[in-house]
Amino acid sequence: MRKFFLTAMAYLACSVATAQVEVRTEAQFSAATGDHTPLWLNANKYGLSSLDRTNGYVRGGVFRSIDNDSARRWAWGAGADVAVAGGFTSTLVVQQAYGELRWLKGLLTVGSKEQPMELRNQELSSGPQTLGINARPVPSVRLSLPDYWDVPFLGGWVGLKGHIAYGMQTDDNWQKDFTAGQSKYTEHSKLHTKAGYLRIGRADKPFNVELGLEMACQYGGRSYLTGDYSERAVENEDGLKGMIHALIPGGGEAIEPEDYRNADGNHLGSWLVRANYDQEEWGVSVYADHYFEDQSGMFLLDYDGYGMGDEWNVKKDSRYFLYDLRDMMLGAEVRLKQNRWLNTIVLEYLYTKYQSGPMYHDHTQRRADHISGSDNYYNHFIMTGWQHWGQVMGNPLYRSPLYNIDRAVMVEDSRFWAWHLGLSGNPIRNLHYRVLCSLQKGFGTYDFPFAEPQRNLSMMAEAAYQFDASSLFAGWTVKGAVGLDSGELLGDNMGVQLTIAKCFKVKR
Repeated sequence: MRKFFLTAMAYLACSVATAQVEVRTEAQFSAATGDHTPLWLNANKYGLSSLDRTNGYVRGGVFRSIDNDSARRWAWGAGADVAVAGGFTSTLVVQQAYGELRWLKGLLTVGSKEQPMELRNQELSSGPQTLGINARPVPSVRLSLPDYWDVPFLGGWVGLKGHIAYGMQTDDNWQKDFTAGQSKYTEHSKLHTKAGYLRIGRADKPFNVELGLEMACQYGGRSYLTGDYSERAVENEDGLKGMIHALIPGGGEAIEPEDYRNADGNHLGSWLVRANYDQEEWGVSVYADHYFEDQSGMFLLDYDGYGMGDEWNVKKDSRYFLYDLRDMMLGAEVRLKQNRWLNTIVLEYLYTKYQSGPMYHDHTQRRADHISGSDNYYNHFIMTGWQHWGQVMGNPLYRSPLYNIDRAVMVEDSRFWAWHLGLSGNPIRNLHYRVLCSLQKGFGTYDFPFAEPQRNLSMMAEAAYQFDASSLFAGWTVKGAVGLDSGELLGDNMGVQLTIAKCFKVKR
């Protein structure tokens, strides 16, 4: 990683003489009362954030955008982005270090790069449940169609985009330090993600529908499992077989009995749908995100026709168990294009309590019934779950491991319901604001439920002023925010955050 970063820096320095390069600098300081930095001063910042009551960073980056070659059949880009931080999980943060190459519509990206969320508002949504923007980027090799490609011979009525990627998580030392060897942690775990999106409707027409499937798998490496005052190392499936079984679920967990082996690795994903309608002065979108951890959640169906006795593990009957469709994120976005004071409204409702029901029972010689419930969202019994550097890689309303006072790398509140509201506007020239508000009621997990449900209210108000290009402070942006948490789930916290940024371009 360090070698790649130094190479990228040298490459960008050489490119200044031949192409336009953007330089970004930023300084941020946060201070809070209570136990933590409030949720929305910390969440959905690609992991460049902290729960410590006092924290800050100085950040600098140089970027050569691939859009510089937009008129060509091929294009290249690169970026290096580093922060020196205080009160964070590490002092030196290599936030981004990547190179990328485009040929026609296809894009190859190598390294760590902040990828935007899909099919929802980047600054107002609480975030996707699978591929979110809450944790640090994972160094990956990623092949993608980043923009919709119109399928030939269909008149532009159908478009496709998506990606496939393989990478490795970088939080080994953090996990070991955080747990102090007293609870489960992993080393050298790999990450595979893939996604596909289908647009039905022409891009130049007022109405279209987008369908999506996002999937991910954590696999490989070594897991250290603790219990009875001892530690056990488990070698997970790695290499080419691990990559194949991450792409197409298969194989089996290393410590499971042969008769009850699940697919190797921590598989998860989301079904997505979004409908958009736009007019000249306004627009509206509605969307849904159904999260799943296994086949029972993905298809709401599981085989339940096994025999008994000597045929207990033989499929005898055409019988299936049907699960309910309860867990869902439902959202709406309203765009008021001519209204400066309030131009975007996002409202979301998130329900995750069902998780295929509270019961998990594998078929046995005496009882043929097979029920795959208790899905335990964002957690896994061998891997350390859907997190990176202590922050969940999906929606931050799933309480991240960084909050855990028992220092376990797991999501201890994955069963909850929540309402989320986001507002934004540009009341005067160069001034932009946003307001986020989330109301949540958490129930813990099926295995470790809270004694009583825990409630939480999190709010943030933020305003950013960008100076005119003709002014003395051209390229400067000043941003201020206040936030609070109230309730048992995150505690009572109040904080302020100040960010000063400067951006300029170096031309050949």
